[in-house]
Amino acid sequence: MKKLLFSLSLGTSLAVLAACGGGDESAENTNEEPETQEEAASGNNEEAASGNGEESEAGSNGEAAEAEQGEGHPEMPEPDLEGIPDVVAEVNGEEITKEEFEQTYTNQFQSAAMQQQMTGEEIDQDQMKKDILDGMISQRLFIQEVDNRDMNASEEEVDEIVGQLVEQNGFESEDELFAAFEEQGMAKEEVMSQIETESKIQKMIEEEVGEVDPTEEELQAMYDQMTAQQEEAAEGEVPSFEEIKPQLEDQVKMEKETMAAQNLASELREDADVTVHL
Repeated sequence: MKKLLFSLSLGTSLAVLAACGGGDESAENTNEEPETQEEAASGNNEEAASGNGEESEAGSNGEAAEAEQGEGHPEMPEPDLEGIPDVVAEVNGEEITKEEFEQTYTNQFQSAAMQQQMTGEEIDQDQMKKDILDGMISQRLFIQEVDNRDMNASEEEVDEIVGQLVEQNGFESEDELFAAFEEQGMAKEEVMSQIETESKIQKMIEEEVGEVDPTEEELQAMYDQMTAQQEEAAEGEVPSFEEIKPQLEDQVKMEKETMAAQNLASELREDADVTVHL
């Protein structure tokens, strides 16, 4: 299946969707993501909300949840949005606004906060803000570059991505997917526009990478790394090299695409007029 390098804005919205949609099936489809516990929590909240006529029961559940959090988990941190300027950055004359940044940062912070509940590691919000803004700047440069290159996306390519989002996030239909986006404040037209842009960006990255044919040495190195990690984590028996060779090939290709995207972002930023106000 085609691998996607999702835009930061769409990608963070998807992280929230993974937490809110699909119930148990969604949990199975996103079991490698840090939002899994948030998904479970959101599922519990939805179940409580569905019985909104039973106020006393909902209240009891809320008190129990608070007690459980107090006993076993640190207090959920809040995003620090103090001092965010009206214009966070300018990229070749285009503004990244306070509203855009706060929405993206808040979505990312929710995921990081859930991960903190599991690891206990404190979130460095200053560094997180810098990293997220760097990602938003890179994404804006990519969008400008696909326009410069006159990249296009066919209806079939856009539909393919929509289908992947339905499957990956555990929804049963496109209607469920777009309804979940709507709950996050994104209209269907906005989502489709971002998906079309993302398809163009993916094409551009693939052009940068060229034909990717992983070597046996690269695949073996990836397998050895995975084996060492699983053994260290005591996660049970490791599948044979041949069993997971297709997945290893996909992973090597994805890493090369990611590296190409990082290199292209660096090149574009060197030639760009970027002003950061954060």
